[in-house]
Formats: sequence, C-alpha cells, structure tokens
Amino acid sequence: MAVQAHATAKYVRTSAQKAGLVLNLIRGRDVNAALATLRFARKGVARDIEKVLRSAIANASQKDGFGGDVERLYVNACYANQGPSQKRIRPAPMGRAFRVIKRTAHLTVQVAERPLHIAAQPATPEQPGDSGQSTRAGGAPKRPRGAKPKPKAAAKGRAKAASKTGGAKKKAAAKGGRAKKAAKS
Repeated sequence: MAVQAHATAKYVRTSAQKAGLVLNLIRGRDVNAALATLRFARKGVARDIEKVLRSAIANASQKDGFGGDVERLYVNACYANQGPSQKRIRPAPMGRAFRVIKRTAHLTVQVAERPLHIAAQPATPEQPGDSGQSTRAGGAPKRPRGAKPKPKAAAKGRAKAASKTGGAKKKAAAKGGRAKKAAKS
C-alpha cells in the first residue's frame, strides 16, 4: 500500500483562483520538481504553497510504512478552497463608500508514494534464428524509426491510373468552356 499524506494551510490571504494557478503547475509532479517550480514561480502565493508542500512531505515521512525515500513521493492532489472573505469599506467621492472584499483561501496539498514497478522477465525463450530484430505479427521486420513506409505495388498502379484519368477530366472540364467558344467563332 502506498503511503499518502496531506497538509492544509487555512486562511491564507489570497484568492482561491490565484492560488489555483500555481497549484496547477505542480499537480502530478515529483516533490523535488514541484519544490523547484515553486521556488522560481513569480507569484507571491508560491511561498505559502511551498510551505504546505514541505509540511506534507514531512507528514508522509512520519507515517508507518514509509520507505524512507523522498524521491518516490509525488504531488497526488492539490487544490485551493475559498475561505471566509473580509468585507471592508473604502471611501468614495460624494460621500459614498465602495466595498472591498479581502479574500482568503484554504490550500491543501496531498502527496503519495509511487509504487515500485518490478519488471517481469519474458516467458518465451529466444528462437535460434532470431538476430535480435523485432518483428511484427505478419513476420515482417519493423522499419527503422523515421523511415517512410513502402507503398504496395497494386495500390501504386491503381493510384497512378486514377490520377491520370481524373486529371484528364479536370483539364477537359476547365478547357471545355474556352474550347466551345473558340470552336463557334
């Protein structure tokens, strides 16, 4: 079972929308890559998210069953929920007042441990005449990467015949109007 841990920072003085822009950058990344991304992000909320991520990593390392390798941790989920908004008044001209809404957000980062993938050995032994080239189902060898497929002979002949007849019809149709006028005069 993979270890999962999360951390939450509540009442952070930013909007959930602004925090979500930065959280989208780190979702699904390894924790080291996510920390590097947050370190060089040009948004102010990135520092708060970095603290939450470091806290989630610390929480994961304290759990039972953790392998001890922080390199295997990745950001499983991260989101920003809207917190309570503070309503303030700003004086406006002619005795009026404008309302200023100071938003807060609850930031949550969840990290998980990637499972170890153990490669299985192939069950079929190599055939004696096999030179190491991979083959397709029909027995034909795979073409090298970047090489263009060879056209089939039967399809090639039909394509040329069709293009000749189709091209001749188009030319005749294009010249048809001019040819008729020239023939009348």
